[in-house]
Amino acid sequence: MGSNLLNSFVEQKDVEIAYVCDADSNRMGKAAQTVEKKFGKAPKQEKDMRRVFEDKAVDAVIIATPDHWHAPATILACEAGKHVYVEKPCSHNLREGRLMVEAARRNKRVVQTGTQTRSAEHAIRAAELLANGAIGDVLVAKAWNSQLRSTIERAKPTDPPAHLDFDLWLGPTPPVPYQSNLLHSIWRWWYAFGTGDMGNDGVHDIDIARWGLGVKTHPSKITAIGGKYFFDDDQQFPDTQYVLFEYPSAGISGRPKQLIFEQRIWSPYVQEGHENGNAFYGTKGMLIFGKGKGWELFGPRNEPKEKMSGRPNDTGHHRNFLQCIKDGKHPNADIEIGHLSASLCHLGNIATRVGRVLHFDPEKEQLLNDSEAAQLLRRQYREGHWAVPKNV
Repeated sequence: MGSNLLNSFVEQKDVEIAYVCDADSNRMGKAAQTVEKKFGKAPKQEKDMRRVFEDKAVDAVIIATPDHWHAPATILACEAGKHVYVEKPCSHNLREGRLMVEAARRNKRVVQTGTQTRSAEHAIRAAELLANGAIGDVLVAKAWNSQLRSTIERAKPTDPPAHLDFDLWLGPTPPVPYQSNLLHSIWRWWYAFGTGDMGNDGVHDIDIARWGLGVKTHPSKITAIGGKYFFDDDQQFPDTQYVLFEYPSAGISGRPKQLIFEQRIWSPYVQEGHENGNAFYGTKGMLIFGKGKGWELFGPRNEPKEKMSGRPNDTGHHRNFLQCIKDGKHPNADIEIGHLSASLCHLGNIATRVGRVLHFDPEKEQLLNDSEAAQLLRRQYREGHWAVPKNV
């Protein structure tokens, strides 16, 4: 998403790109060329983000790193007084997400998460209808990630290419040897660096499901089943998952609610008309939603009621971030929203890995009576590294 974000922000009339930053000098050079072509002036190229954060003239930063850098970079930026646009999922693990929220609030910084459907008109309208009882009390929301991915194959350690500062890329994670199917983009399938496709693409639909379900806290019970049913390669996360979250009491009625996530990243099929989508089941109807197409609302016995087309509004999401810097308001996908939705990915992946029902304390953000699963709420860091967040 780094290139997409850069191409969007260079078109904003009230933005000046002062720096591009990347551990890969080839990618950094291409980014600098994009900026120079637009403004006629080349930005500074700096592979160490600390140099960017030290510049008091910089008001905001855009973080489109691999997942394992999202929280460390965001926290450092907030502490340096910068506003932050950070890609989804906002965190690599649940504990880091909470530290990001605290850093944003402590430093009074705007932090927008890159779940851009939060700024799409059709999504905002659907959320309003659901909140206002258009299908009654919404008791179940479903999100699915059903698409055809490619294998990452198998690889052996080699020396990193000369244009990549691999040690800098690793950052605060414990060192591992370089191999060709670690990056770029492929890092998302490794426990140390990514969050699987549940955190990559699934988080968009999970965020929409949580939004429409009307829950503003964590679930208290999580269960899951899944694994690698299709791919025979090095990726560590499941290619197939079915995850169920339970909220014991939510909304005006106080009834229990469920959020369901389905994932099949080997599937060339579309369900309910959407490759990735959502279904909301209420006591008086249902709403089928696709972030890339639109939605349709049905009454009892599938009676068609209302529909609306639409697509994610990337530019609008970026404008919302910039406007909130100016007026001090919380953005559409504020870091607290991003944390709650990313946490569902983390909890779902943990439940899939350990293969049992998890009980979670939403207030303390702790897993109960399961020391093995509880260890996965955090990660191991490289001892003494400058980017390790405080109080982890």
